[in-house]
Amino acid sequence: MKKIICTFFALALSSAAIAQGNTHQLETGKFKGLANTPPMGWNSWNTFETHIDEKLVKETADIMVTSGMAAAGYNYIVLDDGWMTRERDKDGNLVPDPQKFPSGMKALVEYVHSKGLKFGLYNCAGTKTCAGYPGTRGYEYQDARFYASLNIDFLKYDWCNTAGITAKEAYATMSNALKTAGKPIVFSLCEWGDNQPWEWGEPIGNLWRVSGDIYPCFDCEHKHPENWSSWGVMKIVEMRKDIRKYSGPDHWNDFDMLEVGNGMTFAEDKSHFTMWSMLASPLIAGNDFRKMSKETLSILTNKELIAVNQDKLGIQAFRYAAEDGIEVWVKPLSDGNWAITFLNRNDTTKKINFDWSKHIIKDIDFNFEANFKQQTFKLKDLWKNKEAGNTKKAFASEIGPHDVVVLKLSK
Repeated sequence: MKKIICTFFALALSSAAIAQGNTHQLETGKFKGLANTPPMGWNSWNTFETHIDEKLVKETADIMVTSGMAAAGYNYIVLDDGWMTRERDKDGNLVPDPQKFPSGMKALVEYVHSKGLKFGLYNCAGTKTCAGYPGTRGYEYQDARFYASLNIDFLKYDWCNTAGITAKEAYATMSNALKTAGKPIVFSLCEWGDNQPWEWGEPIGNLWRVSGDIYPCFDCEHKHPENWSSWGVMKIVEMRKDIRKYSGPDHWNDFDMLEVGNGMTFAEDKSHFTMWSMLASPLIAGNDFRKMSKETLSILTNKELIAVNQDKLGIQAFRYAAEDGIEVWVKPLSDGNWAITFLNRNDTTKKINFDWSKHIIKDIDFNFEANFKQQTFKLKDLWKNKEAGNTKKAFASEIGPHDVVVLKLSK
């Protein structure tokens, strides 16, 4: 009986694969090694929502190259919700909106590639996307072949309209479909953290969202009429506890897209970018590059902070101390170095005086330690881009409201 059941199961799996148009063996699991450092790029949603077209994409790609963003590491252009028509065609295929993309999606992907950049699209695990366009439920293998035919490099996969389905199974199905289609595509799980994707996502995706949507404020909850909330920068930072141990090369905790340049103060934008860099979150810009100020560009292209984010060790920062509204965050770096951030969550300027000799920093998740009585580190201020002494002397500074001081400690 056991043999009969196994044979039946094998035939059923084979038939399912053939029904999906797969005549070769079913592949399982994500494409590995596509995101050994957190992905960097741009996504259309935060500023444009569904108001997207090929002109916007081409202009964004051009500016990404000419502004120095591409040279700083930003290489993905990701089109979010709203790129397709409201219905599939008669054969069940997704249809890029011909009014928004008159030259066709394939040509647009080729244009982005011609700039030395990579291209990403969006869909959803449910029956419809969050904005009401066709979802992928029941079309996973067909859609994966479509993405492969377009030669895209990144898929953001959302979690709307998913009643009755299980997150882990739904994301595993799409991951397997992408693998079977054969084109290496970074798989971004946008499940909002509701089903703890950090516990099961590593073999399925290259990154996973840990929160609902971000909102351009330092520390607020923005309530929508439809009875859901978007979250300010610090709300997202506070949202998940004890998950840093699940994050690392090719399996990242994703704290959502950046709101730098979308209405916060210069100090708040700096703090936002700093925390995403410290947390080893993907750095996906969400502003309008065509209207980007020099100040915004200077934040997004700060090479010292980007190096912290992209450090090959791939360890997420943790909060070491918090007192009087000043938080101290530490991140182990490769070669025995560290990044340390002093974050002022107050509405007023604060003074700090950090006596290194009184601290032994221990990372209990990854077994790193900095003992300043036994080791001396050189200090570099990463926002001022200048040396700042060493750990033999206490570090003193003033930090403005919602601002940061970031130091790299080098042996």
